[in-house]
Amino acid sequence: MPPQTNIGPRERQILTAIVETYISTGEPVASRALSRSNNKEGLSAATIRNVMADLSEVGLLEQPHTSAGRVPTAAAYRYYVEQLTGKAVLSPENQERIAGSFSGVGDVEDFMERTSHVLSLISKGVGVTVASSANKNALDHVYFTRLSKQKVLAVVVATSGVVRDRVLRMERELSQVELETATRFINENFRGWTMESIQQELLKRLEQQRSEYDSHMTAVQELNRAGALQPGTAEKSVFVDGVANLVGNEEDRDRLSQMLRTLEERQKIADLLAAYLDTNQEAVRVVIGLEDALPEMKDLVLIGAPARVGGEMMGSLAVIGHTRMDYQHTITAVSYIAKLFDKILND
Repeated sequence: MPPQTNIGPRERQILTAIVETYISTGEPVASRALSRSNNKEGLSAATIRNVMADLSEVGLLEQPHTSAGRVPTAAAYRYYVEQLTGKAVLSPENQERIAGSFSGVGDVEDFMERTSHVLSLISKGVGVTVASSANKNALDHVYFTRLSKQKVLAVVVATSGVVRDRVLRMERELSQVELETATRFINENFRGWTMESIQQELLKRLEQQRSEYDSHMTAVQELNRAGALQPGTAEKSVFVDGVANLVGNEEDRDRLSQMLRTLEERQKIADLLAAYLDTNQEAVRVVIGLEDALPEMKDLVLIGAPARVGGEMMGSLAVIGHTRMDYQHTITAVSYIAKLFDKILND
């Protein structure tokens, strides 16, 4: 059962001060130190100490050592994030700096690669982006040309800008007129469809209207059978930047060694983002403690959002970092870049 979080205004104020102080210093927060700073109501150290004891009882603070101050628990960070207003905006200078980083970007993969780097710089964490594999297989247009008696060149262009060409060996000879008919039919009917969907739909239509299609669409069936519309690789493009930001001292290196190995495994990162980022979500999501998906990520935070162009899901972008990150700044930056993604690639 999660710790109760229906705490009063005084407890909320002190908890917020502790979280922000710990994020800033990395040191356990003592009541006496808190009474000298972040103390708008002028509370005594004894009063603050009593409130801290109450917060510890409900699981929002813990004491790493008997004589040390208190540090926030994962539940405290979750509560802190819930209290953020979401009204913060990036300064014009930061907006200009981020927008300038994407100058000249023209396709999804280029944007994703740059985004991982920009996110690592602005968050001091790990910037991670995943480009959906479906985008590589979504058809923009196709072109067929006859090379010789039973050889056809198929040029397939995806909406992401990826171009694939194949020389097809046909079971029977197709005329250039038949190839042009097939080209026109596919381009008029299937632009924006994934290759898998096109294949399924062709089989369905051929089955439903076999007599009609046998008369004038035999070429499409032959070309599809020869492999013209075979999907490309299903492996997603995953970009990771800033892993070194998570390694501070020798103790960190020992503790994070397994986590760093995980970050090098691209498929695990793609699975991690898929586990926590809902393609239907509109706002940035903050996940504190990633152990449900990957046990070695237990003490880390994910702040991420889906990347869309119009209403089409193109991938996802996120920051993975320590619980001591600047949440408000990172949330705002992730949200801004997700909107920038839509604006740049939709223009």
